[in-house]
Amino acid sequence: MPDGRQEPSFWETIPGIITAIGTLLGGAAALITALYTVNIIGHDDSGNVSAKSAQESGVRKTAQAAFVSATKNDRSTLRQGDTMTDSTIGMEFVFVPEDCFQMGSSPDEKGRDDDEGPVHEVCVDGFWMGKYEVTQGQWKKIMGDNPAKFQKGDKYPVEQVSWEDVQKFITQLKKRSGKEYRLPTEAEWEYAARAGSSYKYSGGDNLNAVAWYGENSGSSTHSVGQKKANAFGLYDMSGNVWEWCADWYGEKYYASNVKNNPTGLSSGSDRVIRGGGWGDNPGGVRSANRDRSSPVRRYDVLGFRLALPVQ
Repeated sequence: MPDGRQEPSFWETIPGIITAIGTLLGGAAALITALYTVNIIGHDDSGNVSAKSAQESGVRKTAQAAFVSATKNDRSTLRQGDTMTDSTIGMEFVFVPEDCFQMGSSPDEKGRDDDEGPVHEVCVDGFWMGKYEVTQGQWKKIMGDNPAKFQKGDKYPVEQVSWEDVQKFITQLKKRSGKEYRLPTEAEWEYAARAGSSYKYSGGDNLNAVAWYGENSGSSTHSVGQKKANAFGLYDMSGNVWEWCADWYGEKYYASNVKNNPTGLSSGSDRVIRGGGWGDNPGGVRSANRDRSSPVRRYDVLGFRLALPVQ
């Protein structure tokens, strides 16, 4: 039975609706902020995961992943020195900012080969580059086996993997991570190795400080990241193991003078490899040095690192 009170009109309810919406938005913002507080994410002061419910942990991890994905792939917020880690495999990446550089080597550089010229300007977009060469431990997580000759530990670079083997690894990693991993192009590789410098080797001209090569390696690979990093924060770009690139090799390709994000020839018989390895002389581990290999061949001096485009 009606109590005699008059119901408010629609227009009279609008201020209350607006207030309710504001309250909800404020609560959502507070929740998001809380999720990224260290204690809320589920870690104690020592960095260990605290004893929280699986449901809570799952919600927080999902929120954290969305936050990282949104921020780490925004070109406007990325800066040189930014890093990220793929939780699928524990692989660390360093952001390499877009820029132009002089690719190749001058005719008077010691150890130079003819395919390193002419020197030409190349510009590349920003991208993520593996901080280290892909390790045996990371390979095993994805592929379940270990093809390396030097099986001395999970942090040693994987080797004895062909270019085609690497593509299978990348395919599986993409399925698990949902990210578009790939090999770097040759231009990206050299730009990342030089890191804005004029050094002959990646990270400096003191070769023993930056590379494992024929005179200090003891005829073996070494655990990644033991030598000095270059200015981008990348390790072992000179020495340890050669690294596959995405491109088909072309001896005269530099003469085509492709400036923006070159990707090499459209076809060929060999793929580009860069960086030199544990058995090379100083000329072989220079940043400008180029070499090639059949995509089906495997060597104990040849591995790889991954790149990831900014989405």
